[in-house]
Amino acid sequence: MREIDIRIIEDKIAEMCIGANHFLDDDLKNCITSHLEEEPSPIAREMIESIQKNIMIAEEGVFPLCQDTGMACVFLEIGQDVHFIGGNIEDAVNEGVRRGYGDGFLRKSIVRDPLDRVNTGDNTPAYINYEIVPGDKVKITVAPKGFGSENMSRIKMLPPAAGAEGVKDFVVETVSTAGANPCPPVVIGVGIGGTFDKAALMAKKALLRPLNKSNEKEFYREMEEELLNRINELGIGPQGFGGKTTALAVNIITAPTHIAGLPVAVNVNCHVSRHKTTTI
Repeated sequence: MREIDIRIIEDKIAEMCIGANHFLDDDLKNCITSHLEEEPSPIAREMIESIQKNIMIAEEGVFPLCQDTGMACVFLEIGQDVHFIGGNIEDAVNEGVRRGYGDGFLRKSIVRDPLDRVNTGDNTPAYINYEIVPGDKVKITVAPKGFGSENMSRIKMLPPAAGAEGVKDFVVETVSTAGANPCPPVVIGVGIGGTFDKAALMAKKALLRPLNKSNEKEFYREMEEELLNRINELGIGPQGFGGKTTALAVNIITAPTHIAGLPVAVNVNCHVSRHKTTTI
């Protein structure tokens, strides 16, 4: 049994909240560059160049990548041989978010109730997902999620007869309906299978997969490529100004499901697909 003081978790999350809002991973920056090189539209190229300039400014550490610094989505993969000491893990996560958003002068966007709309003032509580895994380590991922893109996300319980074509049509339809609202070029996470709630969780987790890492299953790797091509043929383009760069990537995660169902969730993310991961 390995003991981990929750203050370590708290410190790491505070640090990661700030880092995720200022620095994009190289896989995403390289993907943006590759799409710039392949984009024929002058206006679209200008928009992508503006996005690159914004990334460079954010890396100076003063201004975040986006004014919507997101809801803090925290994913914890906890080794079954870990024992937390010093307090409650959920309290530690929220204190880390509170400190990170305060010390980093990041916008606080969370309201205490969906209908009375009173801001909590510190961007807590975070959305926390726990997963128990083998081992004695804790993997932490902090993914601030802006709601311009979150609001464009959808879920649908398809009949099994809809098959792969029904899934693909729903994904493309979701992006088409979203238009310029989620600040394209977007990254699309797709969850297929499981239950109503499982599909949504998989779609969000799919956004965390590096853009330079292909799907392990050939069938879904080909589906991702087809969906990316179909989405980019929509002509929405960067920030809605047209062109062939509407999406940077489509990532799919699947799970076993019931014989009577085919749940599909599409979690839309803008080009500021923010996340930081560390292992303790």
